Parts: sequence; C-alpha cells; structure tokens
Amino acid sequence: MKRILATLAAALAVAASAPPAAAYPERPITFVVPFPPGGSSDAIARTLSQKMSASLGQPIVVENVAGATGAIGATRVKRAAADGYTVLVASIGVYATNPFLQKNLPYDPVKDFDLLTVLVRAPNLLVVHPSVPANTVAEFVEYLKKNPDKVSFASSGAGSSDHLTAALFWQRTGTGGVHVPYKGGGPAISDLLAGHALASFQNLNAVIAHVKGGKLKALAVTGERRAAALPEVPTLAEAGVQDLVVYSWQAAAAPKGLPKNVRDKLHAAFVAALNDAEVAPKLAAQGFELVGNTPEQFAQFLNQELARWKQVIERGKITAD
Repeated sequence: MKRILATLAAALAVAASAPPAAAYPERPITFVVPFPPGGSSDAIARTLSQKMSASLGQPIVVENVAGATGAIGATRVKRAAADGYTVLVASIGVYATNPFLQKNLPYDPVKDFDLLTVLVRAPNLLVVHPSVPANTVAEFVEYLKKNPDKVSFASSGAGSSDHLTAALFWQRTGTGGVHVPYKGGGPAISDLLAGHALASFQNLNAVIAHVKGGKLKALAVTGERRAAALPEVPTLAEAGVQDLVVYSWQAAAAPKGLPKNVRDKLHAAFVAALNDAEVAPKLAAQGFELVGNTPEQFAQFLNQELARWKQVIERGKITAD
C-alpha cells in the first residue's frame, strides 16, 4: 500500500511540474482560399476572419492560392502541419466534384482533411449580359436554339458548380453553349460585365450587386424557392426547367490529424462568427443561407454530395477540359 501511495505521489509531482499544454492559438492563422480574390469563398473567408481574429485573439491572414479549380490550394493545406494554423476555406468544387473531374488529383477530400463545418450555401443565379436579347428563361432558351453552340458561358473553373449547372441546363433544355472556364469567380464575373462572356450561373451573392445595379440581367435562381434577396426572380422550375436544383456551398477544413481541442475551438469560432449580430444579416442580404453544422454532419453531407455529383458527371460525360 505504501508503495502504491508513493508511486501515486511521484506521478502527481511529475504532472504538477510538467509544462502546461500549449494554448491555441499562439500565433497568426492562415485561411487558404484556393481561388483568386473576388469570388464567394474569398468573400466568406474575409468576412469571417475579422470576427474570428477577435474571438481567437490572433491575426488571421487570408491567402489566395489559385489554380486547377482549387486543387493547388487544397493540396497545400493537405501538406501543412495539422496544428490548426492552416485552414482551407473553399467551395463545392474542391470538396465534391474535383475527385471525378481531375485525373491523379493530389488530395482526397475525405481522407486528407479534418472537416470542420459547412459555412453557408446559396443558389446559383442565371445571369446574362444586357446585350443578350432575352429577359426570361424561355426567351433565353429560344436565343440559344437560334445560336447553337455560340453563346459563351463563363464559369469559375472546369468542374465548378457554375460549370456543372450550365451543363445540366443545356441537357434539360436541349440547348448548348461554349464553356469558358476562369481561375475563379472574380475573373469570370469581370469578363461577364465587360461582355466578353454572355451568360453564367454564378453564385447569387457574387453577382447580386451587379444585378441590382443593372449591369447584369437575372433570369432565374437554381434554388428550391425564390431567393429572399431577389424575390422578383423566379426559380428555374417556375420558369419551366425541371429537375435542376443546385446550391453552391462554402466550407472549412484543416489538415488530417487536428487535435480535438483545436478542432473544437476552430469549429466554435466559425459558428460564432456566422451567427454574429453584424455578420448574419450581412450574409443573408447577400443571398447566403447560414449552415454552421457539426464536423460529423459535414462528413455525412459530403458523402451525399460526392455520390450525387459523381452520377451527374458520369451521366453527362463532363470533363475538366
């Protein structure tokens, strides 16, 4: 008994003298956005980083690492230390469609990341340049049929939600177009505004200001219901195009192997920032629907999205060309 007590006392003494576990965070955190500035993922990362920096007590740097429809930035995060100081903020394409569109993809969205949360979702918006002689979906479909494979559709990259939505739209309406991929939503929108591209299924939040300013015409939203931010714009179903409901979404993840306390702290900080009294209404006004689910819910959702888009891509024979 004395020996047991002596051993226990020694163990307690060692524990008391051991240095405390490192607090997190102790230095700046980097949010890697795998697209150029100006797109939805970039906007979400920058909006949330301000609130999270205050709550976590450390600066948060947003770094844009564009290329290969987000694969370059995602791979960089995969190879970073699993310590919570490098976080991926990216869209549906990086997580759910790249695996079926890019050969030899250097990362696996399920195996290489600790999923944190789906941040927001938003329907895509079918927009056209003002020079396009169509004010409704029906008129646009007629215009496409009169100009087969001539109307350019800008997207944020091959395999992005806007690219896949355009492909589905062509399939559902018996039309076609010229897909013009860019290295992110920002450059795609810039060329759309300039008239170098004529149409696009862009994230609603990314183009809503241009629609309200008269620089683009909105013909329909891809959601299940009309968007609160643009209540006058019909859904594709209302406009006569069925079975085409698509939401783009942005989510956060970190390199695989994140310590549980770090994961929990990051997750809590993301959810708190989303629900902040200043942030939440601002995001809603831009057309975002807040999600902020748990890592477990994100994992289940991602598996569903992977299965869905695998089927869509294979059935449509869509490639990342």
